[in-house]
Amino acid sequence: MIDEGAVVLYKHQVARVTARDGEKYVIESVSAVPADKPVQTAVQKVREKDIVLLHSGPAPALSALVSYDGSAFPGQLVDVYELLVSDAAAQAQSFPLREIAELMHGAFSADESWALYSFLAQSDEFLLDEPALRQGSVRFSVRLPDAVAARRQKADEKAHESERFAAFVARLKQRTLILPDDAPFMGDVEALALGKTAQSKAMAAIRIAQTPEQAHRLLLDTGLWDITRNPYPVRAGFSVQSAREQLLAPPEEARHVITETAYAIDNAWSEDPDDAISWDGTHLWVHVADPAATVLPESPVDRAARDHGTTLYLPEGASRMLAEQAIADYALGLNAESCALSFCISFDDGGAVSDCTVVPTRVHVQRMTYEHADSMKDSAALKPLFALAARNRERRAARGALAVNLPEVHIQVDADTKQVDITPEIRSDAADMVQEMMLLAGEAAARFAYKNGIPFPFVSQEAPDVPTDIPPGLAGEFRMLRCMHKRTVSVTPAPHAGIGVSFYSQVTSPLRRYSDLLAHEQLRAFLAHRALIDKNTMLEYISAGNAAADRARTVSRESELHWKLVYLVQHPDWQGAAICVDLSKGKPPLFFIPALSMQAAVVSEKSVALNDVLTVRAASIDVPTHTVRFIAV
Repeated sequence: MIDEGAVVLYKHQVARVTARDGEKYVIESVSAVPADKPVQTAVQKVREKDIVLLHSGPAPALSALVSYDGSAFPGQLVDVYELLVSDAAAQAQSFPLREIAELMHGAFSADESWALYSFLAQSDEFLLDEPALRQGSVRFSVRLPDAVAARRQKADEKAHESERFAAFVARLKQRTLILPDDAPFMGDVEALALGKTAQSKAMAAIRIAQTPEQAHRLLLDTGLWDITRNPYPVRAGFSVQSAREQLLAPPEEARHVITETAYAIDNAWSEDPDDAISWDGTHLWVHVADPAATVLPESPVDRAARDHGTTLYLPEGASRMLAEQAIADYALGLNAESCALSFCISFDDGGAVSDCTVVPTRVHVQRMTYEHADSMKDSAALKPLFALAARNRERRAARGALAVNLPEVHIQVDADTKQVDITPEIRSDAADMVQEMMLLAGEAAARFAYKNGIPFPFVSQEAPDVPTDIPPGLAGEFRMLRCMHKRTVSVTPAPHAGIGVSFYSQVTSPLRRYSDLLAHEQLRAFLAHRALIDKNTMLEYISAGNAAADRARTVSRESELHWKLVYLVQHPDWQGAAICVDLSKGKPPLFFIPALSMQAAVVSEKSVALNDVLTVRAASIDVPTHTVRFIAV
């Protein structure tokens, strides 16, 4: 029971009980304290559980409580604090407000209750007991001297923060920061450059546009970043770390043993070989890494791979779709014997796929570079594979297959020096041969899935609208590229016009493409007579994985352009050939620079025709805005 005239807390503010009305109390609370005017109050009814007793009263007018002079409190509380903090037992408990008041001056009046409570709650030496307050009791404990000192230091720093920030802004305007002291003030600039926030107090203070590009420029100008910093993966929400969800090691299970050596043929810098090929005299075998031996649909590994969509390959390193450990366990040719999911492909007399068997295997895999394979194209081991590739290429061409070949480059960044090296990718006969083998595996797997009624990620592409006036040379390749339609992935099979096949799926890269892993999960379930992923769920998985993969491809393109610009900054004397590939009306001529695999509009003083070659150099490079202006030399 709370008496009339009692002083209480209501929503952490002072109030005075004026009456009781049934189970509720009528209280008078402060609604405003205008300067040089009487205190404005409000009257309302509240439940007992909504108020906390400060003093049983009777209290004077509410205005007297609010205006009570507590100027003597600091001096009176010094002795109280020293008395309590010197007693180990007192340090471990809290004390009622009344007891603290009585230690101060031997009494506790209603008049002073609110002022004393407010003073203690804001003091450095005393701490409000929040749990006790929630239980309806006003109690305080003492802070230890170290905590008091830290609190005062923090308050002092806050009091001087505006002064320090103003001095920082003055330095920022001149781009002459004092590091590392000024680095904390630049935190929101870095966050904006990385796409983690949309606002920056520092940038607002110097009145520059709060965009990721301008934040990037400011970080370069002030020396907090150098030009090698690549913000694009983080800006797009990608982790630069590989997936952490660990795969189980390949299980002990019955596997067909392949007696012929299989060859994993790839670039010299490849670190995750996930396909190999062999010929048994009658059948083509395409052996593929088998993570689906342990990865099940909707498992943590599967969901993480779906979120990645694909392994994100960057010049500075790879962020893998599967954990790094999976490479050691599942990549082909890293151990004396590799576990694989193999596609045994039969052909009809015309060279078309006539049948396909899918079987878990054990196979001895020999790794080989494209250059080494080229040198062995006439060997007994590889000659049949090259011949099969040539026959398949002719078959596809007869069915209208189209290939666009624009020069590509390989970008490598030294981990220590951050120096960039760009070298042209030389398309070898072995690379073309391997590509044909992978196309055959994708076609055979799609036919196998269709024949057996397996919901599957089928890949298709509409036929391009090829104009009759395709120019020769690189300009023609560029025109053909613009004619090509985007591929489609669906559970419904349809022709892939670009490849020239009626059925197609991608199944040869389950370590680095989610759609391939998904296909393997479905094939593994079929072979084990487990329930298959239904069509609707398959569509959901395909959509989510492809969306993530599309984002990864965008980040990869942005990152490659970033490192190309860094390369040009690091090589200010660079010059190279640029080939005219487009002369659209009303636009500057568009050139392709093979040495950089870049497109650029170049204004030339002389007229140019398609496939004309100019020597160009970079006249200006702006890394933050991702732009470079080339001029003819």
